[in-house]
Amino acid sequence: MTSINEQPIPAARPVIGEDEIEAAVRVLRSGRVVQGPEVAAFEEGFSRLVDDRHCVAVNSGTSALHLLLLALGIGPGDEVIVPSFSFAASANAVRLVGADVVFADIEPGSFGLDPAAVEAAITPRTAAIMPVHLYGHPAAMDKLMPIADKHRLAVVEDACQAHAAALNGTPVGAFGAGGTFSFYPTKNMHSLEGGMVTTADAELARTLRLLRNQGMEQRYANEIVGANMRMTDVSAAVGRVQLGKVEAWTEQRRANAAYLDAHITAPAVTTPPVAEGARHVYHQYTVRISGDRDAAMAKLTEAGIGNAVYYPTPIHRLKPYWEPDQKAGRTWDLPETERAAAEVVSLPVHPSLTEGDLRRIAAAVNSLGENL
Repeated sequence: MTSINEQPIPAARPVIGEDEIEAAVRVLRSGRVVQGPEVAAFEEGFSRLVDDRHCVAVNSGTSALHLLLLALGIGPGDEVIVPSFSFAASANAVRLVGADVVFADIEPGSFGLDPAAVEAAITPRTAAIMPVHLYGHPAAMDKLMPIADKHRLAVVEDACQAHAAALNGTPVGAFGAGGTFSFYPTKNMHSLEGGMVTTADAELARTLRLLRNQGMEQRYANEIVGANMRMTDVSAAVGRVQLGKVEAWTEQRRANAAYLDAHITAPAVTTPPVAEGARHVYHQYTVRISGDRDAAMAKLTEAGIGNAVYYPTPIHRLKPYWEPDQKAGRTWDLPETERAAAEVVSLPVHPSLTEGDLRRIAAAVNSLGENL
């Protein structure tokens, strides 16, 4: 149990400090609050995280995925290969453009798309592959990109949890036709709410800018059908402050993860592996529990250790996907996905943790013992 002098350790802790508040107030006082100079400066600054790719800021990570698929011309009649072990937004964006979702299984270590499963899922209708850099670990881009090139498929990176992650020196968001990031408050950096699309293609970037702003570059000179998915300057100002801190926060997350790796010894708990050449940025520190996961989580909660399951229900089992598949007689063989959904638990790893917090987390996990 948590002692009377010990406060519970939250699973996540969004950072909104005086710097962020001052930046937001400065923009509010300026009167220029939507799609102005702060957004342009945020885009320019973020490009340094993705090998100087073009960056297009939008109002959420889901919007980033949606607009990138639209800009690539993906729609009805197309298929996009997506992991089922992810947040629903990954697949929802595909459905929103009218394309069909094809689920492929994951690698057990990285939780990212299994290249062999992707290759097996390709059909004449496949238009794109959507790797998700889940929990901050890069997907196997070194194997997925050759598959995409061989079949002439677009690669849409869902990097919404992986700011500053990299594989063999290349940052996520700089591999495929485009990458997408989220700035939701619990992410490794945030802008209160927002998203970013990254691409090396200048024409694609221009199309994205049109799509986010009602199809206009100049006011009332609509060139295409677009939407309102703009980022506010308030959000961008907060994002710029956070951008200046994300590298230090990332190193703190990695140090916290290294501590937990070294000190968690419970036989029933498997700490997260890191692939060779991968820079894991630990949006989540996700372990596997063998045995009674619910009992383990209850014990951790009683000890004051925040914990959560991301994601308990694979996307293919969620109602909007499960029911149509059942009616069509379609089934998915995703054993690693099902196993991950049944075993994973995420523990606190955020940069606000103290050394004492880390000791408490490791001790509580180790107290679970062998038999759950």
